[in-house]
Amino acid sequence: MRIELVKRPQRSALFSMLSPFIAFVLTVIAGAIMFALLGVNPAKALYAYFISPLTEVWQLHELAIKAAPLILIAVGLSVCFRANIWNIGAEGQFTIGAVTGSILPVLYPDLSAAYVLPLMLLMGMIGGAAYATIPAFLKARFNTNEILTSLMLVYVSQLFLDWMVRGPWRDPQGFNFPQTVLFNESARLPEMLSSGRANLGFAFSIVAAVLVWLMMSRMLKGFEVRVLGSSPRAGRFAGFSINRMVFFAFMLSGALAGLAGISEVSGAIGRLQPTISPGYGFAAIIVAFLGRLNPLGIIAAGLVLGLTYLGGEAAQATLGVSDKLARVFQGMLLFFVLGCDTLIHYRIRIVGRPAPAADTLVAQEGAH
Repeated sequence: MRIELVKRPQRSALFSMLSPFIAFVLTVIAGAIMFALLGVNPAKALYAYFISPLTEVWQLHELAIKAAPLILIAVGLSVCFRANIWNIGAEGQFTIGAVTGSILPVLYPDLSAAYVLPLMLLMGMIGGAAYATIPAFLKARFNTNEILTSLMLVYVSQLFLDWMVRGPWRDPQGFNFPQTVLFNESARLPEMLSSGRANLGFAFSIVAAVLVWLMMSRMLKGFEVRVLGSSPRAGRFAGFSINRMVFFAFMLSGALAGLAGISEVSGAIGRLQPTISPGYGFAAIIVAFLGRLNPLGIIAAGLVLGLTYLGGEAAQATLGVSDKLARVFQGMLLFFVLGCDTLIHYRIRIVGRPAPAADTLVAQEGAH
């Protein structure tokens, strides 16, 4: 007996729309079972995880801070994934964007001018895009697997950041801590409201999502992305270049990841340090698929994933459970999203062992 997946002749439009919500409900149910197995009251745990972080104004600001890099990175990744290009290294592009965007406030800490912050943001985007061209070039020139190359470059970028903050860029007056000097006010992202810490990084993410949505739905470039992603052969007949699309998708997603990196450093953190991300680049993959690769849907998905970070911290403080549960929730959410999508496109068929042929039975009886 074996289990087969048989492609459905037509997928359900209703279930395609409801898939993210079904996945979220299944994640909550699985989370309740997990908390019960840990000896924690599931109702209290889920309240601490999903409701408690939304009860205060300052917590909403923290949610915006967490969601901003997730949305920015996921919007760029959605273009890659729609083009059937698998950029798994957004975490590395996030890191390099933060490093290149921090050149001015680190090397010229006394530089205070109106052009400093815009130049930092631009340099962060250029750095992220440039780093993304490495797997793009290897893919276009040598047909190298972009999943492996982009992923391996994540560790290169993280080690490079660690070396910089422990060596050339370490603050000489920082009591030997591995960190750079604190950015001055002209190099910090301003807060959007006086009631909390949420900064312009969240506004950047919303603007980027809207612009990419317009590109994908209203412009020829978006049509090119969709055609090459669904049928490269048809795209070639239409005159579209696969290699150019590889560079375009990687550089766009790298630029947005770099913008997320420098926004995080110049906003919430205020300096470079060995760890600047809890894994935003990888969590953004979940955000992209939870948002159905739609930039507007990614905004809501980014808020949901941002809530898992805050919920993990809240559950750790109030219930004494590990903050690693946030990663568990994110993993379960991705599992259920992919599982729902699979069942929408395919149905499960159980194939039993074929019955023996009549002549085989006769031969066996004759042998006895």
